[in-house]
Amino acid sequence: MQHSKLKQFGLVLSGAIVGIMISLNFSANADKPVPQPLPVEDMRAFSEVFEAIKREYVEPVEDKKLIVQAISGMLSGLDPHSAYLDADALKELQNSIQGEFDGLGIEVGLEDGFIKVVSPIEDTPAFRAGIRSGDLIIKIDNTPTKDMALDEAVKRMRGKPATKITLTLARKGEQQPIIITLTREVIKVQSVKSKEAEPGYGYLRVTQFQENTARSLVEHLNKLGKSGKPRGLVLDLRNDPGGLLNSAIGVAAAFLPEGATVVTTNGRTPGAHREYRATPRDYIHGNSGDFLRGLPSWAREVPLIVLVNGGSASASEIVAGALQDHKRAVVMGTRTFGKGSVQTTLPLSNSTAIKLTTALYYTPSGRSIQAKGIDPDVIIEESVMGGSIKRLREADLQRHLGNGNSPGTENKARKAPTPPPAPTKPAGNTGADASHPQKPPEFGSRDDYQLSQALNKLKGLQVAETKTKP
Repeated sequence: MQHSKLKQFGLVLSGAIVGIMISLNFSANADKPVPQPLPVEDMRAFSEVFEAIKREYVEPVEDKKLIVQAISGMLSGLDPHSAYLDADALKELQNSIQGEFDGLGIEVGLEDGFIKVVSPIEDTPAFRAGIRSGDLIIKIDNTPTKDMALDEAVKRMRGKPATKITLTLARKGEQQPIIITLTREVIKVQSVKSKEAEPGYGYLRVTQFQENTARSLVEHLNKLGKSGKPRGLVLDLRNDPGGLLNSAIGVAAAFLPEGATVVTTNGRTPGAHREYRATPRDYIHGNSGDFLRGLPSWAREVPLIVLVNGGSASASEIVAGALQDHKRAVVMGTRTFGKGSVQTTLPLSNSTAIKLTTALYYTPSGRSIQAKGIDPDVIIEESVMGGSIKRLREADLQRHLGNGNSPGTENKARKAPTPPPAPTKPAGNTGADASHPQKPPEFGSRDDYQLSQALNKLKGLQVAETKTKP
């Protein structure tokens, strides 16, 4: 009798899920083609698995937990960027757009069951501790992370400011695990910074594309031009993980002719085919006025260098690609990350949503950014010795989408490196033999080799270009 009730419940649940999916489809895609019918046999299999778990699993499991895990599994199995957003994750996403959140300042992804660092955010505890792109987080405090869900790992790394957390890292080339104890902070990301790099030459750094980034950029350009039109300008997008699309369009529009194409998107549905231009309609969000009206007249004609590296992703690649295609700037540095996919946030309720990959980005000339990135016009390594920190790229991520310019390419599952054996020293040990993370380059400083080469380029001096592409 109990078995019969569970089976009936499973079938009812299966029907409810179908109803939710259909309603979500019509609410989010009312103007799009009707999809194929849902596979009845597969839905029946889902209900049977659900029934078996409810009946025979060693511990009782809440229905909501099973449904959420099923939704999360569907999305995480697609590509590295589609995801289920619970209330905390959705709030964090909204806060990050505003440029303020609690935590360590670290972007992470999932690869073959390991938590992998995509990029530390500049001026955060993770960045200052020397955590690098590509590091595997094998322990959070005393808990191993193998096969830990990404959202669970993120929750563990979040926390109240001034509280401590210990991360155990596996790093390629290191024989022993690296153990780092960090203190959580309120992360306030200043998205635009500027200074006079040398007399007559300006330096602009965009660390992340937030709601007010483009407006702030205009203010910094005016500040740089107070003593007269600069003879050259360096726009630094290194280690910029991206952000809002309209913000990227606004930054590009500050240097391009009005109406110039900035980026196009292409996907399966008619709504995914779009061309974004340097016009107020595409870079203004909400009811705010056209902030580019306050742009100094020299901004669209000043000689411009754009600096990029393997940490430049998404929105920063859009800006670099647009300025490169329109021959408005010389792009220097190393190849970018290659995140050329568009994620759309679709609400499920007042507090939850899904983040779904819906299209790919293309530069104005039609180049796909996805899993390839932007190749600089002039390749400059990070040090005078010719070396750069090896960074994780989109093409290294499990199930990454293929490049849209190469028909037939499939998502690729790459084998994650095996981490070193577990540490023999107690967690929290930060002795010299356990941890010697290399300090990341200080962008914009006198020791910034790539910046010095960019300034040489602006002055017409010889540049130490790397002859062979990495």
